[in-house]
Amino acid sequence: MSDPTTMNPRDIATLRAIMVALRAPVTGCPWDLEQSFDTIAPYTIEEAYEVADAIAKNDMSALKDELGDLLFQPIYHAQMAAEAGAFTFDDVVETVVTKMIRRHPHVFGDAQARAAGVSKGFWEANKAMEREGQPKQGLLDSVAIALPGLTRAVKLQSKAAKVGFDWPSVDNVYDKISEEIAEFKDAPADKKAEEFGDILFALANVARHLGIDPEAALRGTNAKFERRFAFIESELAKQGKEPAQSSLNEMDELWNLAKLGELQG
Repeated sequence: MSDPTTMNPRDIATLRAIMVALRAPVTGCPWDLEQSFDTIAPYTIEEAYEVADAIAKNDMSALKDELGDLLFQPIYHAQMAAEAGAFTFDDVVETVVTKMIRRHPHVFGDAQARAAGVSKGFWEANKAMEREGQPKQGLLDSVAIALPGLTRAVKLQSKAAKVGFDWPSVDNVYDKISEEIAEFKDAPADKKAEEFGDILFALANVARHLGIDPEAALRGTNAKFERRFAFIESELAKQGKEPAQSSLNEMDELWNLAKLGELQG
């Protein structure tokens, strides 16, 4: 087995050698040896979010670091697959390379294909050809279950909209939100969560109609809340106080000051 400490740290082969060493029986890392696809999957999702976080903060140093952590995830999964005799990392690379070339004939095809460009419906037709010979799926089956809830809601709605199952206008969705809020208010305790989900689904529908990414919008609001609450903490600290020692009215006044400062800034 290759010694990663003597290999080129800029070579993907070194990262793969590290993974092999971590999973080596007897000499490997006890924690890594205990892991499975199911236990590593949450880390894969978490690393993707941390990449998105670095991008949102425009932190290139953090982005470089987080992309490295994310890169390690497919290597981890591929190593476990290789141990099970399912596939290898090379198979993963070959699969995506083949797919990218096949899906971009306007870039990698012959002169005629490149001249034709991307026609309307090209992507859907291409994916349909890829599914030939596979068991027929329902329209919504291809939408990944593990996606964040709001993102998945938009994708489900978009799929249904392509076959005409959609509100004709966003105004209809506004009416639906009002209806869902009324149902939520009247719902018994054991139905509140379900009705609350219906409200979020309707709000995701508004986002889709208006071309808004609901996850990005909520991340922006979260950041705004953090920023304004930090202002409250800072102003209270000048008075020798903490939020827990302050009244709601005091904090609300400071919140409005933070909001006003943002509007004027």
